[in-house]
Amino acid sequence: MVGFSESGAVSPGHSRHGQGSGSGNNGKKTSKKSRTKRGKRGRKRRNKKNNRNNRTPPPYFPPEAEEGNIEYKLKLVNPTQYRFEHLATQLKWRLQEGRGEAVYQIGVEDNGLLVGLTEADMKASLKTLKKMAEKVGADITLLREREVDYDLDRNTRKIAEVLVRKVPDDQQFLDLRVAVLGNVDSGKSTLLGVLTQGELDNGRGRARLNLFRHLHEIQTGRTSSISFEILGFNSKGEVVNYSESRTAEEICESSSKMITFIDLAGHHKYLKTTIFGLTSYCPDFAMLVVSANTGIAGTTREHLGLAMALKVPIFIVVSKVDLCSRGTVERTVRQLERVLKQPGCNKVPMVVSTPDDAVTAAQQFAQSACITPIFTLSSVSGESLDLLKVFLNILPPLSNSKEQEELMQQLTEFQVDEIYSVPDVGTVVGGTLYSGVCREGERLVVGPTDEGRFLRLKVGSIQRNRSACRVLRAGQAATLALGNFDRSLLRKGMVMVSPKMNPTICCQFEAAIVLLFHAKTFRRGSQVTVHVGNVRQTATAECLHGKDELRTGERAVVRFCFIKHPEYLRLGAKLLFREGVTKGIGHVTHSDVIMITFG
Repeated sequence: MVGFSESGAVSPGHSRHGQGSGSGNNGKKTSKKSRTKRGKRGRKRRNKKNNRNNRTPPPYFPPEAEEGNIEYKLKLVNPTQYRFEHLATQLKWRLQEGRGEAVYQIGVEDNGLLVGLTEADMKASLKTLKKMAEKVGADITLLREREVDYDLDRNTRKIAEVLVRKVPDDQQFLDLRVAVLGNVDSGKSTLLGVLTQGELDNGRGRARLNLFRHLHEIQTGRTSSISFEILGFNSKGEVVNYSESRTAEEICESSSKMITFIDLAGHHKYLKTTIFGLTSYCPDFAMLVVSANTGIAGTTREHLGLAMALKVPIFIVVSKVDLCSRGTVERTVRQLERVLKQPGCNKVPMVVSTPDDAVTAAQQFAQSACITPIFTLSSVSGESLDLLKVFLNILPPLSNSKEQEELMQQLTEFQVDEIYSVPDVGTVVGGTLYSGVCREGERLVVGPTDEGRFLRLKVGSIQRNRSACRVLRAGQAATLALGNFDRSLLRKGMVMVSPKMNPTICCQFEAAIVLLFHAKTFRRGSQVTVHVGNVRQTATAECLHGKDELRTGERAVVRFCFIKHPEYLRLGAKLLFREGVTKGIGHVTHSDVIMITFG
């Protein structure tokens, strides 16, 4: 008998071709019957081993985090009154962490193991969760149910993912800002028109007409200015837009979550306007629109690079899929995937094709900066438009409640981005409250003027998304009425701050920069347009510390000098500069403070 180890190697003391001595049949052939028995026994052992190896391991989520708005619950069946009160308190905490939104995973253990529940237990758990939500004044929406079947010997069970939403007591609604980027004629304004108006496009741009602000935009069909459009979701996750509401005020009243789209220009000659929109309006996310029939063309790469340089999370929408074949759409998606995977991007593309994908994409997108969801849709046929709405409905805010509270504890700082004159109202400024809280009747100072002064003023009424608002909080965008304040004294790039802040301004500052591209070399005396928040001004490079010149990809600390007037800059603020094809990014490290006076 020949002895083999389990791996097929010959056992010690045996020869593969030698005759065995243990059977007593020395020199005789082993009977066919005994060989057959041994073969059967070997097959049984191998099959048993293969079954062990092929058994699917239990699926896991990442372990539950102490902080954040995601809660795992194995089951919520008939809790005692004491337990119910504890669960309701826990729900309040998760809602606070998610600034009004929480996601409950039912049928999941705290370590992330997907156990699943029977139909009866799942029904009872959802009923308890609904009672918990009612107690804290929230609503629940079942996002999805999934079967968990990882063992052949067990019955199929389910896990459920539930969205709980409650508008915080000190807010009117949850607010997210999404900057809309993309090449000219990619369908940005048309897509926004379809989302916000609730009617599909006719293929000739009818949906975008309500978004344009100027006559030349209507005539050319090209956006040249920054416009804002709103899309609401109620507490049950249903869309609220102009199809059912006549005014923006009605949309705000009916919505518990509001998406504010910042429609930016796609043409290269309006690039400075697009950069200003990205740097000054502090978008939470960016939506890059790519036409399926042209692919990555024009300013698409540039807009993608700008969003990445400013660290704005980006998702992609491939539009106009009704104009091309499925093969053309797939080719455009593959082209995008190649660009996103390149070393400069290091993104993980995720094509969204089902509602389940949309839910997963929204959660992973907010948790990981490298995930980039890709949607393929049509504004004419409405294909896959619902997937984008599901995604936007679930998309959580980036900052948590602690960061929000820290900003609100600071002194008031409002960035002036737009200036208007409104009949019977007077001067109105639009912008974003960077820190603190602003109320009607509050006294602030605005500046700096060309002479470096700050002027006193009083805030009249406040409006958010075209509806009245009494209190403005850090991170929110709004318009403030300033009454009869002289408009000629204001300009974009100013700040309105609390007089207690004692604001500092500068004509010269230093920044640690990276030169992204230059045709030759960047050296002392070079003039560039500098974008820092809502500040946009030409500056001269006075000095490159430790270097004579910079080439593409090199880093240095550079001293800049504004050529017109002083500006208010925060240390650590992101900086972006450009001149023609020259581009660079960095952050402010030092500023030469100028003494200021109050007017």
